[in-house]
Amino acid sequence: MKFGLCNLSIVPIRAEAADTSEMVTQLLYGESFKVIEERKKWSRIRFAFDGYEGWVDNKQFSFIEEDVFKLLSSENPILSEDLVDMVSLENNQMLSICMGSSLNGLDYLKHLFDGRKISLKKDKSNFIETALLYLNTPYLWGGRTPFGIDCSGFTQMIYKLNGHKLLRDASQQSSQGEPLSFIEESEPGDLAFFDNNEGSIIHVGIIMEDNHIIHAHGKVRIDRLDHTGIFNYEKNAHTHKLRVIKRIV
Repeated sequence: MKFGLCNLSIVPIRAEAADTSEMVTQLLYGESFKVIEERKKWSRIRFAFDGYEGWVDNKQFSFIEEDVFKLLSSENPILSEDLVDMVSLENNQMLSICMGSSLNGLDYLKHLFDGRKISLKKDKSNFIETALLYLNTPYLWGGRTPFGIDCSGFTQMIYKLNGHKLLRDASQQSSQGEPLSFIEESEPGDLAFFDNNEGSIIHVGIIMEDNHIIHAHGKVRIDRLDHTGIFNYEKNAHTHKLRVIKRIV
């Protein structure tokens, strides 16, 4: 089996091995993965962080040895803290990276970084402060950055930036943690999940104080949360039907 490391800022991960295929998620700088299928131009990969799978262009990552992959996977994540920062490359060029990029592979890539880092697990009370950094970020299916993000990418990154692990998709995240019976039992940082008419989990957001929720819907926004679901002030209507509230942390 081969292994890889993302050496670019943001790399699309596709549902199929084609540039025209749906983007299902993104690799951020410094994230590592297993290569589970290799073709001439594309590789199917499995993220070390959350086990998510998809196809990546072979020109958009570096192959690494298994011992390097195991070392990177075993270390506590060191992440970039600012919305945008820069990494210095070997040839005196610069590479922009976004918040939540992994810095554990800097030595292997022979890159330099002198910006702000975060590495410690933070208390749940810090989640909302982190979430507000993404406010007004445009919705982007498969996105995980302050320049475009989807609902579960948003919740995953907020937890990741505070040292906690969430799976990638909303339906996967809903399998984690303990369910709460009522909104009144929830705390800021708990997750609220929403389903469609078929009962499938299709949306997730982070509960705030005073029955509000921050979530990615058109953009990262704050709306009202009640026993029915999310009430959008602009539309004067409920936009999502509440299924369950989960306490992960």
